[in-house]
Amino acid sequence: MCVACSTADLELVHAARQAADEILERYLRFRLRKAFNLGSPRGFDRAVASLATLLRTRASASDDAAVREAVAVLDVDWAATTAAQRRALIARALEAAGRRTAAVPGAVQAVFGDAATEVVEATRDAARRGQGLSIAASFNALDRRIVRHLTTSQANYVRDEYGRRHEAFGERARQIVSDGLEAGLGREDLARDLEAAARDIIAGRDSFYWETVAGSFVSNGRSFAQLSAYAEAGIDRYLIEAVLDERTTEICRFLDGKTFTVATGLQNFERVEAEPDRISELAPWVREAIDPESRRKVLFVERGDSRVPLAEVTRSAVGTRDDRGDFSRALSERDLENLGISFPPYHGLCRSSTVPDVR
Repeated sequence: MCVACSTADLELVHAARQAADEILERYLRFRLRKAFNLGSPRGFDRAVASLATLLRTRASASDDAAVREAVAVLDVDWAATTAAQRRALIARALEAAGRRTAAVPGAVQAVFGDAATEVVEATRDAARRGQGLSIAASFNALDRRIVRHLTTSQANYVRDEYGRRHEAFGERARQIVSDGLEAGLGREDLARDLEAAARDIIAGRDSFYWETVAGSFVSNGRSFAQLSAYAEAGIDRYLIEAVLDERTTEICRFLDGKTFTVATGLQNFERVEAEPDRISELAPWVREAIDPESRRKVLFVERGDSRVPLAEVTRSAVGTRDDRGDFSRALSERDLENLGISFPPYHGLCRSSTVPDVR
């Protein structure tokens, strides 16, 4: 009975979402376009938040259906099953969920297509109006390539993410059933725990996944379009401009003010465009760790099984405004470029941008 009630609740939520989807989508599409003022940190944040909400809305119907179907398969008397039967039931639940979430990459790709055009448009507008660059109002050939790349590459990442979610839920379901039977839990208790796990893992209820996806999408699109604008305007170099406030990471404080060449940035985009599955290697995100010897924070990127240190934090300014902090043992700008660290994003929810170097 517990599972029946839970399933009914899910169906009610699903029906309500279906009824609201059309209104939400129309409203959010309007808001998304209005929010794309990428020339300011506030405008960037609004664009990311709006895109994340729209992506979550597009995925939610499939997510809810996947949870319902997985829970329905797992509504059994586990105490009466054999180990082989338990494995088969969990496999069936994953298959049922997978049939529902298979629609998510296609659903969000349509959102990415519209958003890619808006990101490039907004970036060119900010370059012309805010930075005073002499560029055309219409897209150039590189801009059109950027739109195509952004539209197609993101759907692959979403597909991979749902594969990881299903694998993680399978592991968690096996653990819940095994531990629950050992503890003497009954069918209703196990069903409740399995449903909670399905909501958290398959539907990602407690994660910032769509915020991270949206942030990476908007940041990548803005960086690529800025490089295109700089090349069109004859700009040779650009500076990294971090948002130096209380939220800014050590990573962006370190990279703030660094200068890189437009030519190298465009070469890196072309590599990412040609091999989008290698983006984590070609344009890696920077990570942090404590050095066991110095006990200081070290910024690094991963290269296979090894770490390449970028800098050591000697004075942290995290939590303050308008202060980069101090760093030592830092790589040169050319070395950073060679590692693919030449344009944002540098980490999840990165807000750093670029400006032309006209000094």
